[in-house]
Amino acid sequence: MSTDERKRTSERVQTQTVAGLFAPLLQAILGGAPPVRFEFWDGSFAGPQEGANVVRVQSPHALRRMIWSPGELGLGRAYVAGDLDVQGDVFTVLRTLQSAASNDAQLGIGAAVSALGVARRLGALGLPLAPPPEEARQRGRRHSKHRDADAISHHYDVGNEFYRLFLGPSLTYSCARFVDEGTSLEDAQSAKHELISRKLGLDARPGMRLLDIGCGWGSMALHAAAQHGAEVVGVTISAEQAAAARERVVEAGLSDRVEIRLQDYRDLSGESFDAISSIGMFEHVGSARTAEYFTVIRGLLRPEGRLLNHAISSVGGSVMGPKSFIARYVFPDGELLDVGEVVLAMERAGFEVRDVESLREHYAKTLRHWVANLEAEWDRAVALVGPARARIWRLYMAASALGFEDGGIAIHQVLGVVPDPAGRSGMPATRREWG
Repeated sequence: MSTDERKRTSERVQTQTVAGLFAPLLQAILGGAPPVRFEFWDGSFAGPQEGANVVRVQSPHALRRMIWSPGELGLGRAYVAGDLDVQGDVFTVLRTLQSAASNDAQLGIGAAVSALGVARRLGALGLPLAPPPEEARQRGRRHSKHRDADAISHHYDVGNEFYRLFLGPSLTYSCARFVDEGTSLEDAQSAKHELISRKLGLDARPGMRLLDIGCGWGSMALHAAAQHGAEVVGVTISAEQAAAARERVVEAGLSDRVEIRLQDYRDLSGESFDAISSIGMFEHVGSARTAEYFTVIRGLLRPEGRLLNHAISSVGGSVMGPKSFIARYVFPDGELLDVGEVVLAMERAGFEVRDVESLREHYAKTLRHWVANLEAEWDRAVALVGPARARIWRLYMAASALGFEDGGIAIHQVLGVVPDPAGRSGMPATRREWG
């Protein structure tokens, strides 16, 4: 056999493998040769000869899902269902693919035709597969109380032990504050709670009345009561969070100072507080209800009362669309507002905005800690919530970390105060008192 004949035979064998059939499609989607190794169900591969970071295409169903739902949603469904998997450093794989992909993996006409041809040859054509059962399907008016309760339950009512596994003992599901390189996750969460307490002036005198909106598992409430003697009301619309938070309050011996309610913030009325914290809850409010949110909060604060709104932000704002992975599997109906819009909405509601601080890099580090905790306890996580949900959390937290690192998303603490009729704010002269 001549050299040319051997070459043609080799090329024919390669194109008969799954990797060979996929090669033109991968090139079209990624704009070149795959930067990480792709391994297919027949044992063939594309991309680097060796490497610990691998995308595993486990089944032809992956292609079928992507044909029926091109882009992010199809990829997400394939990953959640186990038709796709990522081995090795998930951060490296995602960053590498993100850098290589063109147009957010939206198939052009040529690539779409190629995908159909590959699917036909692999027997992957057919009716669309049912979405994984973990996918949220919201019904009713957006950001109504009933729909919001369903959205919160979808994300938070998946088992307190699962959250404890990757959040650690603090059970705090928001950005930590790492005061130096060696700060542990637990200490960084405590530092965040202390920063918020000082911004709210809880250290000024014992017995101040604090409302914690979206109190989660009660960590901020416990810190404020134990460290500053505050009288705290924490509200959440997650039944599992409320149950665990109440248990933690009893265990800490703080039942006389902390009350945890299963209650929507819109149902708060006839009460007054010295300070209000909202940590990682505002993303669920929605732009259409932002004015109502700040108006309700404004009506609950006494003169010289302060609000600390701690929330993820996005330049120009971002609605998590119905075809996005995060809306279908992580935060249904979630919305990120531009921090400028947050400031303006607070001012329109009657707040004087006194401070804005970004903790963007801190959230990236927090998320990397959470992913490391999840991966270290992977078998237990799968036993608690199943492989699909464990994969969802791994992917969303890793992708979010990269978003904070490259500045695609940010997080801001916005501090507002309600001046008294004479214009007195009660604010300290400088930030020095916050530490």
